[in-house]
Amino acid sequence: MDPILLSSSSKLHGRQTKRRPCPIDSSFLQRQTHVPSGFIWPEADLVAAHEELNEQLIDLKGFFKGDNVATENAAKLIRASCLNHGFFQVTNHGIDSSLIQLVEDHFDKFFHLPISEKLRVKRVPGCPWGYSGSHADRFSTKLPWKETLSFGFHENGSEKVVVDFFKSKLGNGFEDTGKVYQKYCEAMTSLALSIMELLAISLGVKRSQYREFFKDAHSIIRCNYYPTCQEPKLSLGTGPHCDPTSLTILHQDQVGGLEVFVDNKWQCVKPTRGALVINIGDTFTALSNGLYKSCLHRASVNAVTERRSLAFFLCPKYDNVVKPPEELVTEVGTRK
Repeated sequence: MDPILLSSSSKLHGRQTKRRPCPIDSSFLQRQTHVPSGFIWPEADLVAAHEELNEQLIDLKGFFKGDNVATENAAKLIRASCLNHGFFQVTNHGIDSSLIQLVEDHFDKFFHLPISEKLRVKRVPGCPWGYSGSHADRFSTKLPWKETLSFGFHENGSEKVVVDFFKSKLGNGFEDTGKVYQKYCEAMTSLALSIMELLAISLGVKRSQYREFFKDAHSIIRCNYYPTCQEPKLSLGTGPHCDPTSLTILHQDQVGGLEVFVDNKWQCVKPTRGALVINIGDTFTALSNGLYKSCLHRASVNAVTERRSLAFFLCPKYDNVVKPPEELVTEVGTRK
């Protein structure tokens, strides 16, 4: 299988260099004494974040216990965040800490493989699933300082789609990895649908409105591994973007690096132990008739500690028609 390559004609700090074809993974990135030119981002994208985002920290314990007062309070906090920037964190979310630890262990198992093994599951043109080293197979500039592994998830009776993905791509030795991620995806889907209930309550529509819409969801998991960077002020782990999907649930380690563009400045989302970060995507902005915001965000890198994050993207079934409930159209006066 062909490796992911850096262009042989690229320049390093203004000098033309001749470079043997070299796969781009964390071991490659960490061998560089300077940031290669393809990984250097424009100054406008690199403006530093000096403040912490004042996002809501929402305890879901009462909601899961059926406490109406706690549920209304959680919905109010969610509404306040989503009208402003679309980011909040949740605690007592029901995802077992032992499962998260297993997910992290299997995360490391994959990303610590030799590049030749990781390339067995290399993403191919036209398919969103698989491994990518800095997206260098698709782009040559503004490359992200990271590796990713992406795969899909949907409920399909007794079929274990995630287990099948890992076994078919990496062999029986990764069956346990598939089982762990299968269980994680199932837990994330359940949590995402619960958050959809809270979003519906916060918008004043039927409580089951969005849960029903996403009951046949086809979702995405993306594992992001950000190695240390020699010159972190020159590069980004993930460039500025809005999520095109409906809802993102992010598990991040305690290193930090997620930043959100709010009030015309970049602000840090500080990791909270045991919490998950939630943010609204473009599709849900449409489902809320433009009331709730999908906000620009990015991931920075650092020179000291590698960083890991796992993003679960809730997506509607492919043939679902995305439109807001009529109550929201009537309230706003027009469909956005």
